[in-house]
Amino acid sequence: MLSQEECHNIEVVANVLPFKVNNYVIEELIDWPNIPNDPMYQLTFPQKEMLQSEHFLLMEEAIAKRVGPEERSQLANSIRYQLNPHSSGQQNNIPTLHEQKLKGIQHKYRETVLFFPSNSQTCHAYCTFCFRWPQFVGMDGLKLRMKGSALLVDYLLEHPEVTDVVFTGGDPMVMSARQLESYINPIINAGLPSLKTIRIGTKVLSYWPYKFLTDKDADDTLRLFERIVNKGYHLAFMAHFNHVRELRTQSVQDAIRRILSTGAVIRTQTPVMRHINDSVEAWKEMWKEQVRLGCVPYYMFLARDTGAQDYFAGTLEEAFRIYRSAFNQVSGVVRTARGPVMSADPGKIEILGIEEVGGERVFVLRFIQARNPDWVGKPFFAKYDADAVWLHDLVPAFGKDKFFFEETFCAQVDAMSEIFDFK
Repeated sequence: MLSQEECHNIEVVANVLPFKVNNYVIEELIDWPNIPNDPMYQLTFPQKEMLQSEHFLLMEEAIAKRVGPEERSQLANSIRYQLNPHSSGQQNNIPTLHEQKLKGIQHKYRETVLFFPSNSQTCHAYCTFCFRWPQFVGMDGLKLRMKGSALLVDYLLEHPEVTDVVFTGGDPMVMSARQLESYINPIINAGLPSLKTIRIGTKVLSYWPYKFLTDKDADDTLRLFERIVNKGYHLAFMAHFNHVRELRTQSVQDAIRRILSTGAVIRTQTPVMRHINDSVEAWKEMWKEQVRLGCVPYYMFLARDTGAQDYFAGTLEEAFRIYRSAFNQVSGVVRTARGPVMSADPGKIEILGIEEVGGERVFVLRFIQARNPDWVGKPFFAKYDADAVWLHDLVPAFGKDKFFFEETFCAQVDAMSEIFDFK
């Protein structure tokens, strides 16, 4: 089915960036007569252009020379470190508790803590654009993980400002019901008065809906969800859908119904990506189908500045055009999606528009989440740049030297370090 050249390219790229796919994706989602252009194929199978040409040639040469696994691994790691493995200042988000660095927790925003269970260090299949790719390539120094949730509970007790805990990974839903329960129970039984919401960030509905249908512990998983809800917590199932085709199988629709029956809410999010969903029609149909199935569209993200960003990222202007045009063609109940949003170092920055202000064409931006809560909701302006794809491509409008947050950004990181015990 795949040509010899395609297999060769997959091998080369997969020596640098992670590659994993399962039979559900292969048999139910990929339109094989349409490869390599099929969006689900692009989403899951490495393409030659996902590496810079010089990186591809270096690894190709190493494979041709049959260098040993250790030397090949060293070459792969040297390339990986050039791909900005921890984008958006993630290393600044790791807190400490009583002088112990909590490498399985991130605390970037005041109200929200991310938690990385050690048992969720993989996924049912890997997205080729995933910004969490360092979790999967065998470089322990890049991994974020924690064996149990006891330290998380201790941290939450000391930080009553936290209302939301986000289970992430990898994918928390690769865990068995018993494993997931072992992390959840200490949290919901700890009597944390400030904790209101438990979120689970996952791709499982797209890549393995049988987790909630025919897996041997499917019912146990759903009963755990019910118990979380009955304990008074809002359970937000943060589902990643990249294309409407992922929503069209009977199995995913049945799985969605079963999850919703527990009292959980399914919110959907994904980046806008070239080769996968960079069209108005793709987003319009995806949002409409999500709402029809009972899900809540949440975020349209932009491709993070890591990994294969050069392959996937469109311009900020293109993303805004897609978002606005799709948004204008759906009903009010679908218009819950925010975007386009850059999840950058200082915070989540939304593109509100491209306007003429004071005789200058500008991007109108605002923080919808930020390291400094005082920045949230505050509009600011960047000089229009037709080629800009990320925050670091933008410069302030109206002749200013810095954006308002840059004036205090370093000081704010230091302040957050003191507040959250960041080291």
